[in-house]
Amino acid sequence: MMSGSVLHPLLTPDHVTAYQRDGVVLVRGLFADFVEELRNGVERNMAEPGPYASNNEKAGETGRFFDDYCNWTRIPEFADVIDRSPAAVVAADLMGSDSVQMFHDHVLVKEPGTSMATPWHQDGPYYFVEGQQTVSFWSPLDPVTDATLRCVRGSHAWEKEVLPTRWVTEEGFFPDEGQYIPAPDPDADGLDVAEWAMQPGDAVAFNYRTLHGARGNQSPSRRRAFSLRLVGDDARYVERPGRTSPPFPGHDMQPGQRLREDWFPVILQR
Repeated sequence: MMSGSVLHPLLTPDHVTAYQRDGVVLVRGLFADFVEELRNGVERNMAEPGPYASNNEKAGETGRFFDDYCNWTRIPEFADVIDRSPAAVVAADLMGSDSVQMFHDHVLVKEPGTSMATPWHQDGPYYFVEGQQTVSFWSPLDPVTDATLRCVRGSHAWEKEVLPTRWVTEEGFFPDEGQYIPAPDPDADGLDVAEWAMQPGDAVAFNYRTLHGARGNQSPSRRRAFSLRLVGDDARYVERPGRTSPPFPGHDMQPGQRLREDWFPVILQR
């Protein structure tokens, strides 16, 4: 448990209770003071994409769905926001963790008229990290209604994880599919879906095991989103049966170790 008891002013005890119970909560204004800086970082990212960038081009779909990750060390705007925003403190409070360690950043841009939905998935099965103390912040840099993030409450506590798939081809990500369950259709199955109309700088905070997705963007304006993935005290490296996403090749970590701090720096220690 955290040694400190005073929450960040953006949070109430209800936020923490909801996060632990549901695996998702809305934090209004988390990046409100950094929206323009993040927009500038996204523009730089799109002009100078990294090795993992994708336009998610899928047959029959219209528009452009750009995403890229692991760029915070080369895009100064992202590094500055990670350093100066309250994200680390809020993450520690939500996770109940004394430490917060950087995992990675992720940019997702849906241009007007983009029909492709972000498929329902959990982030955790793609990653080489496991633990109860994880948080992802998803923050729109444009007002969102229909193209907002959608999360299934309580899915972080499901006994089995959802099969990770490749977004465009829909094939399984790892060879061992037996340990996973197929992705459900939360709307058809009547699951408890949380979604919010959001203003730029608001953030959805969710556990790596929370099932989430997003509709396409049929609005006349862009939908830019910045995500920040962080881990806490109990997060440990775990082997997967294939290349993870992000892959982080040549990391040399062993199962059960904390993530190496030269690659994944501790950004808060209480």
